[in-house]
Amino acid sequence: MPSLSDVFSPDGLLASHIPGYRLRPQQLEMAERIAAAIAGNKVLVAEAGTGTGKTFAYLVPALLSGGKVIVSTGTKNLQDQLFAKDIPTVRKVLGSPVQVALLKGRANYVCHYHLERAQADGRFFSREDAADAARVARFAKQTKTGDKAECGEVSENSPVWNMVTSTRENCLGQDCPHNKECFVLAARREALAADLVVVNHHLFFADVMLRDEGTAELLPACNTVIFDEAHQLPETASLFFGNNVSTSQVLDLARDARVEGLAGARDCLDLPKVCGVVEKAAKDLRLTLPVEPARFSLAQLEERSGFDNNLVGLIRELDVLAALLETQAQRSEGLENCWRRAGELVAQLRRWQNVGKDGADKDYVRWGETYTHSLQLNATPLVIANIMQKQMSGHPRAWIFTSATLAVQKDFGHYCAEMGLVDAESASWDSPFDYGQQAVLYAPTGLPEPNTFTYTEAVIKAAFPVVQASGGRAFFLCTSLRAMRRTHELLQEHLERAGLELPLLIQGEGSKNELLERFRRLGNAILVGSQSFWEGVDVRGEALSLVVIDKLPFAPPDDPVLSARIDRMKAEGRNAFMDYQLPRAVINVKQGAGRLIRDETDRGVLMICDPRLVGKHYGKRIWRSLPPMKRTRELDEVLAFFGN
Repeated sequence: MPSLSDVFSPDGLLASHIPGYRLRPQQLEMAERIAAAIAGNKVLVAEAGTGTGKTFAYLVPALLSGGKVIVSTGTKNLQDQLFAKDIPTVRKVLGSPVQVALLKGRANYVCHYHLERAQADGRFFSREDAADAARVARFAKQTKTGDKAECGEVSENSPVWNMVTSTRENCLGQDCPHNKECFVLAARREALAADLVVVNHHLFFADVMLRDEGTAELLPACNTVIFDEAHQLPETASLFFGNNVSTSQVLDLARDARVEGLAGARDCLDLPKVCGVVEKAAKDLRLTLPVEPARFSLAQLEERSGFDNNLVGLIRELDVLAALLETQAQRSEGLENCWRRAGELVAQLRRWQNVGKDGADKDYVRWGETYTHSLQLNATPLVIANIMQKQMSGHPRAWIFTSATLAVQKDFGHYCAEMGLVDAESASWDSPFDYGQQAVLYAPTGLPEPNTFTYTEAVIKAAFPVVQASGGRAFFLCTSLRAMRRTHELLQEHLERAGLELPLLIQGEGSKNELLERFRRLGNAILVGSQSFWEGVDVRGEALSLVVIDKLPFAPPDDPVLSARIDRMKAEGRNAFMDYQLPRAVINVKQGAGRLIRDETDRGVLMICDPRLVGKHYGKRIWRSLPPMKRTRELDEVLAFFGN
């Protein structure tokens, strides 16, 4: 078995297989620390700057370890890249026989049962949806995996996917007539037999939650868990360790019950009517809140006219549906499944109503989030540290948490405290890039306070000369959707006035991947984005030479979960701003800044418009956490940088 220095040295295995490979001392050091943590079943928190090559730094020791490894990533895109590109490369380099599996959430796999039901029912919203369903049916006959990512003919946003995939609620399990050919079960069997399994954070925590019910599959057998993009874990863990229930689950149930009724209980004439009443009750509850997607505290929900009454009404109508389904449940597996789901939804809605009452679940905050067509009711834990500790206890195994953004000025205290990583070792490696030569951090003078009414106008006025100098090739990263839309409008006006024909793209015009592909292909575009584009975006070369951040990304203090956490920390005598809000903002700024320099030849300007970066005492902690770029407040220096 090769040693790590055999693999990473200038004339080692990686260099002989990968053209242009060069030894980065940071990469080898990181691989050695990870190998030691795996061997000792330790917890390691590792931050590695952009360009360190952290993927190979954890994959090589993982494949050499000889144990079962789970690699969990932040996104499905990164999952696909690991499985299709990075892992095959490392396996080939090492000549490793390890068996690798890719496992996604069940919503990513075609379900034979629901595909059959959707085609038989035929209730598609448009001719295009019906054509998509036919394409999926053809794909289901040809594919080995059933993974919708492989079905290039049907857009990932097609409404048909909801009809032809299963959820945990509507899966028939062992009772399904298509059990033997099920793609989800096949993927799970492969994962259980594999030496290395690639999952995403959502799926990992879904499996962890099943452990509490004694049905977890992945975790019990593994020796090492590696979290890539580990900065996303606090958010994901909070979501999964809480309780949530959505009106879309109710609408799915009503749709499925109607379809199952047509297939197995056509003579039960009340069923379609009751399903219609339940659908109306779910939609009425959603309509008690504004159309624009938003988050609402419990107090805001309760003061909305009709919210409480409509919630009670929805529970009542679901009870009626459950009672009716009980009378039909023996007629088919599908109807029995719908009866069980109706009872579970009633229980979930009642549980949400009772969180915090009589001292129960006092460490949870209740709130709601609206989407275009649905309302999700959440009960989120205010602290996840103790829950994480419980999940990590028991069978000894190594836990590796890695990302380019985990620390505040090399201090991991905030992250470790939030995640409950009491005895964790930590290490950080700076990027090998020469930021002093490759990049400039520009903090313009004369901008008003960020809460000023005309703040976005001032940002665009300050940024436009830089956009002209860079010839487009820019990302504008905004902290809210409203600012994003206004930024797009103002840039359009400025471009027209200046007679510049630079392509202007905005988040939402297409999928994230489509927009990025267009941005790279055009070579001189300006892309205006919000949260989606702050991280997980890789544009190398000259196509991206300017990143403009409108405001420091502090979460809005009226966010229901943040507000409850702040109140709790204040009650404990802690400084919520310094201990929680600021470290989170630092990590987000580091993510946004990380879009700019992606390899050794990239050059660019990071423009942070928010005057608090320089004017507030805490601003120093933010810019000192960024890579060591040349810093300036002078526009002339920025223009000269682009002139060189």
